Amino acid sequence: MRTKIIDVKDNKLDTGQLDLIADAFKEGKLVVFPTETVYGLGADGFNSDACKKIFEAKGRPGDNPLILHIAYISQMDDLVLDFPDLAKTLADEFWPGPLTMILKRSKRVPDAVTAGLDTVAIRMPSHPIAREILKYSGLPIAAPSANLSGKPSPTAFKRVFEDLNGKVDIIVDGGQADYGIESTVVDLTVKPPMILRPGGVTPEELRKIIPQIEIDNAVIDASDKRVPKSPGQKYKHYAPEAECYTFAGRLPSVVAEINRKIQQEKGKKIAVLATDETVEDYKGAYIVINLGSRENLIEVAHNLFEALRKCDDEKVDLIYAEGFELRGLGVGIMNRLLKASGGRVKFGL
Repeated sequence: MRTKIIDVKDNKLDTGQLDLIADAFKEGKLVVFPTETVYGLGADGFNSDACKKIFEAKGRPGDNPLILHIAYISQMDDLVLDFPDLAKTLADEFWPGPLTMILKRSKRVPDAVTAGLDTVAIRMPSHPIAREILKYSGLPIAAPSANLSGKPSPTAFKRVFEDLNGKVDIIVDGGQADYGIESTVVDLTVKPPMILRPGGVTPEELRKIIPQIEIDNAVIDASDKRVPKSPGQKYKHYAPEAECYTFAGRLPSVVAEINRKIQQEKGKKIAVLATDETVEDYKGAYIVINLGSRENLIEVAHNLFEALRKCDDEKVDLIYAEGFELRGLGVGIMNRLLKASGGRVKFGL
């Protein structure tokens, strides 16, 4: 397959580009486009055969459900059995934006989207390119992250091209994604509602509307292997090629432990994922990658997946990552590090 690249300037698609993308969706083709979280690999959410192509292109397990992306609240009528008041309140507060809601699906939503579940995950992205595409096509677009299954999600066109060139019909180059980690997923079909995947909307923000909301045990427990109701719940996910280890606790203790591990593994190419506060403190590593300031977790989240990709570029043997507090955006960052590390996380240092 020859992949067509659409280069977008100033976040504005012209009519010819929009026609090309909308026609591709209607013909059951695959289109990669940027969102505010990461790049998405999209297909017509009503076309079962097209959605199956997503799994083929990514090498994605069939039990991992997809998220439907919409442009208008009115589209919910075709996608869910009921749009409860709580969901409307969340939509008013957080849409468009990085929040995905799980609701009871309608019969129009194919099993290929929901992995056979009776629920469907839906969000309304805020990225201007994604919004233009969704409005112009008039379709709900099923779109997981645009990477090969299991690899770190792509936040830049370069990484999409590396993974999916020749496997999809169109890639829309829209520069860098903003958040760098995927949307928060909230299950509204259970009582109390539950966060299945932390992301750009924090638990603290959600508790202002749903004080009783809970966080799924699988978010920070690598041993939890239930059938996933949400993307990103797989045990090993967002994973680089090298073995990754994450160390969480008091920062001086974390630095000391990582330096001790570096000395233990002399002769190996070791990457350290550090922060502004510690980047000068590591000795003997092959490469130290600065994720940003601990006072700016948006910056850290934005840089995380690209840092893991850089570790692949450098063909390192081991990755040692600093952990973060389980509050605010730190919950989402630690969830991604847990998955990238395959559960190899040491707490309480």
